[in-house]
Amino acid sequence: MGLTFPKQEKLKSRKAIKQLFEDGKGISKYPIKLLYLPVENVDYNQAGFAVPKRNFKLAVTRNKLKRLLREAYRLHKTELIEKDGTNFVILFIYVGRTELPFATLEKTMFKLLKKLNNETL
Repeated sequence: MGLTFPKQEKLKSRKAIKQLFEDGKGISKYPIKLLYLPVENVDYNQAGFAVPKRNFKLAVTRNKLKRLLREAYRLHKTELIEKDGTNFVILFIYVGRTELPFATLEKTMFKLLKKLNNETL
């Protein structure tokens, strides 16, 4: 698994997103909340990213934060270990009310993925 974020790893399915909100579990570490759902019939982890319009009115700011979250995930996605053929559907939600630097987001992303890995083992 390289440090890329190909199309098949992007969470786009409305059905999967709906199921994630209904049955998924959450982990939170400021400024990111992580919703996850283990799935068995997928060959790879799928990740999605959200920044609420309520907190950031300008689309430019929301898109910038989503780009930063995607980059942090791309760099640290190797922390997730596949267990018994089970992968995850993951949604990262930026819950902070101010823009934070990339270094902070990257550190938080690393801690969240480690925590997710430890909880599911």
